[in-house]
Amino acid sequence: MAKIERFEDIQAWQKSRELNKDIYKVTMNPSFSKDFSLKDQIRRASVSIMANIAEGFGRRSNKEFSNFLNMAHGSAAEVQCHLYVALDLNYISKEDFEMLYQKADEVSKMIQGFMNYLSNS
Repeated sequence: MAKIERFEDIQAWQKSRELNKDIYKVTMNPSFSKDFSLKDQIRRASVSIMANIAEGFGRRSNKEFSNFLNMAHGSAAEVQCHLYVALDLNYISKEDFEMLYQKADEVSKMIQGFMNYLSNS
């Protein structure tokens, strides 16, 4: 594994940043943007993934880092849940749903892998 010197070096953070950008784009669509509550909730959950990875890295202990990664993992699941609501209300297309759900799933798996790595170090 390459040496991680900054939270920006963490691949899960990089992927979560891409997911966050895509979430913001899709929530700008007129039908989605009018649902202020759902728009805000899915955006906050998406940002939470990135923020928890960064904050956990900044804690400088594997135990605390793992705790923050666990929260980031939960936020990824929250994003996936909100995507179902957006799909059911026709705020997003099936294609956008599948793309975003897949990205959130990829981030989730990367976070889980990182938590496993930290627990074995």
